[in-house]
Amino acid sequence: MTQSMKIGIIGAGDVGGTAAQHFTDSGHEVMISNSRGPETLTDLVAELGSNARAGTVSEAAAFGDVVMEAIPFSAYESLPVEDLRGKIVISASNYYPGRDGLMDLAETHTDTVADHLEGSRIVKAFNETYWETLRDGQRLDADIDDRLAMFLAGDDEDAKKVVADLIKDIGFAPVDAGPLTEGGRHIEPGSPIYTEPLTASEARERLAALKTSVAAYEHDYYSPSEDMTIQELADVLDMSEESLSAQLERGTGQLISQYLE
Repeated sequence: MTQSMKIGIIGAGDVGGTAAQHFTDSGHEVMISNSRGPETLTDLVAELGSNARAGTVSEAAAFGDVVMEAIPFSAYESLPVEDLRGKIVISASNYYPGRDGLMDLAETHTDTVADHLEGSRIVKAFNETYWETLRDGQRLDADIDDRLAMFLAGDDEDAKKVVADLIKDIGFAPVDAGPLTEGGRHIEPGSPIYTEPLTASEARERLAALKTSVAAYEHDYYSPSEDMTIQELADVLDMSEESLSAQLERGTGQLISQYLE
């Protein structure tokens, strides 16, 4: 286990409450908050145990060495910018137009949160795992590659390391999807690996295939107006033709499946 940390949680719903339970069980101190005030969290705090307390949103933000936001995406502008400045912020929210309404967004959902929380160290994580999987999927005694994966994305490598260690503490396996924009796009709603329960080794294979397939599209490999051979694409991507073919076979299947299912 990593050294005990103080973790603030903004949002006490399924994801926030479940993550709080795992963190307290792992020996971390938690202050949990919601928009309705700490007095509404008495029963939850009693369930979480002696390592937990309730606070206001501002208090939870100030308390945490790491702060998780697990609120409806439409409320992201309520996150306290100054209280979170300089902090590692785990962004676990997702944008669903049917729930949140039509909104102006940056390149990805979490880029929008990062733009609001200027000065915070944003790591996208805990957003692509169903809360029931988060609740029941711990494998504390399993080898890391046999644990269920939890993807993360971010631009701050030190911040990602801290979040990765917390993921290990609670019995899951961190899998780095890459920078906040590129990696975040792979693990938000609409991605074929979003919410899919995968072991760490399976997750790395699926992510690699997805990235390769996306790169092929970006290099116009599938464009009817282009005439690029697979060898030419392999040269561009610095891959062997055999490896590229295998990745594309799996990756394009992933991309197509999201529209067919």
